[in-house]
Amino acid sequence: MKNAFVIGTLGLAVSFAMLAFGFVAGNAAADKPMPPLVASRDAGGLDKAGIERIVRDYLVANPDVLVEAQAALETRHAEQQQAALRQTLRDAAGQIYDAKYDGLIGNPDAKVTVVEFFDYNCTYCRHALGDMEKLVEDNPDLRFVMKEFPILGPDSQKAHVVSMAFRSLAPEKYTEFHTRLLGSSGRATEAAAIRVATSLGIEEAALRQAMKDPAIAAGFDETYDLANKLSINGTPAYIIGQDVISGALGHEALAQKVSAARDACATASC
Repeated sequence: MKNAFVIGTLGLAVSFAMLAFGFVAGNAAADKPMPPLVASRDAGGLDKAGIERIVRDYLVANPDVLVEAQAALETRHAEQQQAALRQTLRDAAGQIYDAKYDGLIGNPDAKVTVVEFFDYNCTYCRHALGDMEKLVEDNPDLRFVMKEFPILGPDSQKAHVVSMAFRSLAPEKYTEFHTRLLGSSGRATEAAAIRVATSLGIEEAALRQAMKDPAIAAGFDETYDLANKLSINGTPAYIIGQDVISGALGHEALAQKVSAARDACATASC
């Protein structure tokens, strides 16, 4: 952050000096045409080096100008990032909310949606599981869209393949499968996920056949692409309304976000 500030400050100083020199040179040119590519001087005899000395002296005497300019640039950059994020949310709405490979928890017809990117071996996702369960219990008009986002190694990848296969075979049991596997104390692996799936009545042979479906890998690729567009690189991460949120916020903070999204939805008649 410090390096970025220094680079930005130097850039501002150079730009300021170039602007000042161009302005003075332009005024001189208005009075007397000057040959192209020739070092210019203003009516007062100041050349480029003189202008730069004046600008340097001013900035050294008034460093707050640079701080204010840097703050303005950072604010503008943040506003541009937010605008780009909201545009992505609009452009990718179908991929975010209605992808056929995502699991659904809660009311499938709810108007208010929380999208969660998770990994079965993410400790913070396990802590957040209870938050999701309570929110769904307290809000019958809420649904969670579960983005399977295995980023914590081969075990996670294989466990999520089982999860995707299970959902394709028994979507009505996905909530129970998800809560059992994510809520388990051990590491989520392919074997652990298969044990959960078979305990819920799915035959292992059918499950292993479903695990070969190329649509599973395609679904992961789309989720990774979406995460990249939204600058999501960890779990859990949430999309609630127009906000993309990283980290386990806890039940209270999530409930406030859900309430705000509900209010916004009512206003927009969504």
